[in-house]
Amino acid sequence: MIKVVNGEPVEMTQEEIDELRSLVTPTSPTIVDYEGAVQGMVDATAGERSYRSGDSLASFALSTNAKWAAEAQAFIAWRDNVWRYVFSEREKFLSGQRPQPTVEGFLSEIAKIAWPISS
Repeated sequence: MIKVVNGEPVEMTQEEIDELRSLVTPTSPTIVDYEGAVQGMVDATAGERSYRSGDSLASFALSTNAKWAAEAQAFIAWRDNVWRYVFSEREKFLSGQRPQPTVEGFLSEIAKIAWPISS
């Protein structure tokens, strides 16, 4: 790593690099980070059944195809529970009732979907 001393580039010592790193604090995830990750998880879950997105899968809730309708209804119930959990837990860490998790840690707390059994 290079620093500038009297207008000249100078190689920094490891001690200087370590000191500089100690001054940098990692940024906590934002609400947008969590929401984007959760929405990505929702859409990826729909993709498990070859739907393009969560919105696409949900649109099959009243399908005349029983399998598609059952998948959509199970998905909608799961998706509602996911977002209910997200909003509830978000309020807890924003109010200091729980530590703020990493995005990855938060996603790991979310229950997996129980797909209907196909015939």
